[in-house]
Amino acid sequence: MKVAVVDDDKNIAHLLESYLKRGQYEVEVFHDGISFYQFLKGNKPDLILLDVMLPGINGFELKEKHIFDIPVIFLTAKSDVEDKIKGLKLGADDYITKPFDGLEVLARVEAVLRRVNPIEHQILTLPGVVIDKDAYAITYHNKVLHLPQKEFELFVFMTHNINHVFTREQLIEKIWGIDSLCDNRTVDVHVKRLRSKFTENDPWEFKTIWGVGYKLEM
Repeated sequence: MKVAVVDDDKNIAHLLESYLKRGQYEVEVFHDGISFYQFLKGNKPDLILLDVMLPGINGFELKEKHIFDIPVIFLTAKSDVEDKIKGLKLGADDYITKPFDGLEVLARVEAVLRRVNPIEHQILTLPGVVIDKDAYAITYHNKVLHLPQKEFELFVFMTHNINHVFTREQLIEKIWGIDSLCDNRTVDVHVKRLRSKFTENDPWEFKTIWGVGYKLEM
């Protein structure tokens, strides 16, 4: 999926581009409203991260006059309630005030895309990962991983529950079923196998909570 980043601060634009690419998005970057307006004449990104204070044409004007059917998240240093209300009344899907955390922006992008495409959008993302539930496929840092069914289902379940701690018994019930003959060792083995496959220096990891169970921490 393609995300357009429109921000006249090149450092911020570069930061956003970096995080979005880690989330496996295609990214187009613009530093003024006029060049982005020209881009819109022949292109349609899936989502726009749009700064309000832009040279040429500001973000509010772009949204009001030229952006009608594309999800927009406003990015701005302005924190006044009136500005947020104006952006939302113009049809913005979200509003993030600078400074912000890159991982939070990535999560908000994913949330907006799920909300506006509840059926079509079947791809979940973590930094460095794309999970296509329909194809039962995982792409990790541009390499396709082929996971056994239960490893795949465990990984997908944990991505839906970032930072939530589950006991081994809860994971057995969720992944293998309440009537399964699996024991706690089964969960340990599957988590160990997943850890061995996701080996890059990612901002997320499977954490053991001693005496309790596991969580996917980010």
